[in-house]
Amino acid sequence: MYSILSIKGFEYLFLVLFSFLLTFLLIPLVVNLGEYYGFVDKPSYRKNHIIPRVRIGGLAIFISYILVSFVYFNFISTNSLNHGNSFLTIILIGTFASFVIGIIDDLFILQAYPRLIMLTLVAIFTWYYGFTIQIVNIPFIFKASFKKANRSKLTSFTGIGDEKALEILKEIGTKLDIPTLTDIHIPSDASLAANYVDILQIPAFLARQTDLLISAAKTGKVVNIKKGQFMNSDSMRFAYEKIKGINDKILLTERGTMFGYNDLVVDFRNITKLKKIGVTVMDVTHSLQKPNQPTGVSGGDPEMIETIAKAAISLGTDGLFIETHPEPNNAKSDGANMLNIEHIQPLLMKLIKIHKSIQN
Repeated sequence: MYSILSIKGFEYLFLVLFSFLLTFLLIPLVVNLGEYYGFVDKPSYRKNHIIPRVRIGGLAIFISYILVSFVYFNFISTNSLNHGNSFLTIILIGTFASFVIGIIDDLFILQAYPRLIMLTLVAIFTWYYGFTIQIVNIPFIFKASFKKANRSKLTSFTGIGDEKALEILKEIGTKLDIPTLTDIHIPSDASLAANYVDILQIPAFLARQTDLLISAAKTGKVVNIKKGQFMNSDSMRFAYEKIKGINDKILLTERGTMFGYNDLVVDFRNITKLKKIGVTVMDVTHSLQKPNQPTGVSGGDPEMIETIAKAAISLGTDGLFIETHPEPNNAKSDGANMLNIEHIQPLLMKLIKIHKSIQN
């Protein structure tokens, strides 16, 4: 199991150190400011202190929080908590409201119940409009191509070097303790990639290549066969059987069917039919490709990702294949059909609810 809501350790360390340093530097300035303007909290029956204290000491923490949040969400974070400026705005509104309530309490001595009600309303507002932290605890496989062999143009990006890319995949799997997957294109790729990843994927265009399928099967790794865009689900049984005689660890992936020259459609009957053969995955994002474009770069329709994913889950698919990227427009390939990473967590939460409902 792997939580997609993971923030790297260095980010935590930065937040702690940066916050501490800012607060440490700001507190003396705020104290001097409070003393100069007479913002002093004198001892009384409802105070624990016995000597006068500056009332606006919390201003240092508030300013520190604003600065750290701004730097973190705009220049550091790339994880699923970062929903952009709108998300940061919600958090800061909630923080500012809490700060104002504290100032009012210092100046006018609010009673406990009104203060509790106001702070509760602020917390509900912040949670409802942006600050929901949910752990998505589902089986997760990290997929990346160690080389992009199927490109339209000769000048398209194909990779950084086979072994270098595979080393990165292996490091990801080891450090995050998650299974990894990559696609292979020729029989010799199978034994090479098997030393670095847990699952070997047969690309859709190569789903009938017997030598490739058998080479993958002989590694003993899990083999994911993508259904060819030109194939129906029934014909996938033959690809399945080529591997089954050697290796029974097989996944079958639906990734759309050619609809004319430049588009794909999803026939959801394939989910039901493929499940009768074996474990079935829905490739949501590749199914939304618009291949063979005049530009030599495939297009896509990412607005339909949620629709396809919901339909697949409702039909009982065993897994989803979703490409995601912090900046799809800058992705080296398939950016046109990718889901921006800031949307992956909300989508998964919706899909989990659908899955649970059909299980019940």
